[in-house]
Amino acid sequence: MLIRNYDKSLSSVIKKVGFSGVVLVKEKEDIILQLAEGDADRANETPNKPGTRFGIASGCKIFTAVAICQLVENGFISFETRLKDVLEDVFPLFDETITIHHLLTHSSGVPDYFDESVMDDFEELWKERPMYLLNHLRDFLPMFQNKKMLFKPGEKFHYNNAGFILLGLIIEKKTGLSFQDYIQSHIFEPCGMKDSGYFRFDNLPENTAIGYIDNKEDGTWRTNIYSLPIRGGSDGGAYVTAQDMILFWEALCNDKLLSEEYTEKLMTPHAKADESEYYGYGLWISKNNEAIFKYHLMGYDPGVSFHSAYYPESGITLVVPSNKSYGPYTIMEEIEKTFREG
Repeated sequence: MLIRNYDKSLSSVIKKVGFSGVVLVKEKEDIILQLAEGDADRANETPNKPGTRFGIASGCKIFTAVAICQLVENGFISFETRLKDVLEDVFPLFDETITIHHLLTHSSGVPDYFDESVMDDFEELWKERPMYLLNHLRDFLPMFQNKKMLFKPGEKFHYNNAGFILLGLIIEKKTGLSFQDYIQSHIFEPCGMKDSGYFRFDNLPENTAIGYIDNKEDGTWRTNIYSLPIRGGSDGGAYVTAQDMILFWEALCNDKLLSEEYTEKLMTPHAKADESEYYGYGLWISKNNEAIFKYHLMGYDPGVSFHSAYYPESGITLVVPSNKSYGPYTIMEEIEKTFREG
């Protein structure tokens, strides 16, 4: 189908945005585009490669949602289970009617530790609470558990990171495993995602891209080592390769992680974010004339940006991770032009 006469336009966009990362596009059984640009390690001039690991920030909320759906499918909880009936932690100002469905769809109204609608600098969080102390999900609780609700549960969609921290704590409570160990054994391993994991910032494995923050004013740069929690968790921070992300999409869409019934629940538009954007459980859903155009994931952190999508009509899967704070969205848009034109 696509990207047969595409090299010049894509090269132009890559150069314009200064892209650093990997682009991988697969149409059914065939890889139709694979490229790597920029450096995984600038100081040592180590280039990015197709098999480089990248942080994907909130792009991995889908893993948390799949894990929760697995627990529902196996009868440990239901989507209508209340937060207060699972966690023993005290949330003195939280509404008692908050359910797991509310948390999954960003409609719970719980206060966030980082509200992206009013805060634009993630690094501000670590001035009072050093990022190297956030080793476990429970370490996030003091940042939001005593705050007031933002709105009543179910009232509206409002993107929320703290809600996914709570989902991770529910997974730990019900399984007896750390969140990271559960995802490793119940998602990464069944998918064959052998290069993915929730690695510590101070112990990254080989072939992992370092995140870079560019100062556009004077052309200098710095790494994001002091910008993010030391280890990713249920609201974001996993590392994957582009190929591993393809494997995840294939397992999800072929009902290898969940039954057909629960895969459909996860990929149902549950909450409306804007005119054409909806949210399922852990993933975004874009519609075009009421038909689903794509299921997609996105993640942004200092020195990290990520977009990945599955286009059901064509069977195309796209993965674009980057070790810069920008780039993948522009590249995804450029590639999608060929879908519409082709």
